[in-house]
Amino acid sequence: MAQDLAESTAWRDLRVRVASAVVLAPLGLAALWLGGPVWNAMIVLLAAGMAWEWSAMCAKAQVRPLVRVLTGVAYIAPASVALIWLRGGEAGRADVLFVLLIVWASDIGAYLAGRLFGGPRLAPRISPGKTWSGAIGGLVAAALVGVVAALLVPDARVLPAALLAACLGIASQTGDLLESALKRRFGVKDSGRLIPGHGGLLDRLDGMLLAAPLAALMALALGQSTVIWQ
Repeated sequence: MAQDLAESTAWRDLRVRVASAVVLAPLGLAALWLGGPVWNAMIVLLAAGMAWEWSAMCAKAQVRPLVRVLTGVAYIAPASVALIWLRGGEAGRADVLFVLLIVWASDIGAYLAGRLFGGPRLAPRISPGKTWSGAIGGLVAAALVGVVAALLVPDARVLPAALLAACLGIASQTGDLLESALKRRFGVKDSGRLIPGHGGLLDRLDGMLLAAPLAALMALALGQSTVIWQ
């Protein structure tokens, strides 16, 4: 009975998470497809929402206003600028879609593997719920996105695509851990309550905050007209 209750508790938020993703993912993909002002406006709105959540968390921790602004800009602005810049390139739609799929796959893989296999905690002082099995599951899921993407495109190299996807997956999980550390520092469970099953925007986009700037640096090195995973 105790085991059944523990398993039920571990999976109880899955239905809400799926429902939220079903609603939000198509909106994001539609904006990505349209690009231009639609995509830029969505990124600006998301950045504003994250900034509001950041300010609210800092206020609870009595962080000074100047520090609140400077740290918020350093935390949120790089990813926001990176996503707008990436989408504006010739390969922007493909590159941003690649990053989105990796972040989503990493999150889903970590969630499922962690719930299914459990095991030793990854960083118990930062986020007690995260496990090494979840981290490995997220990394494998991210790498698989790179493999599938390379197989779908003629002349694309599978190993480099998988390695690049794995690097972005690591960045995504690092962003998740960073946000968990910040929430612990501020003494809050979630950054907000905007998204059912996920908390706030920062809770949902924490992986993107590090993965997007890394992808932008890759695109900058290769050229904005080059698909970064080919």
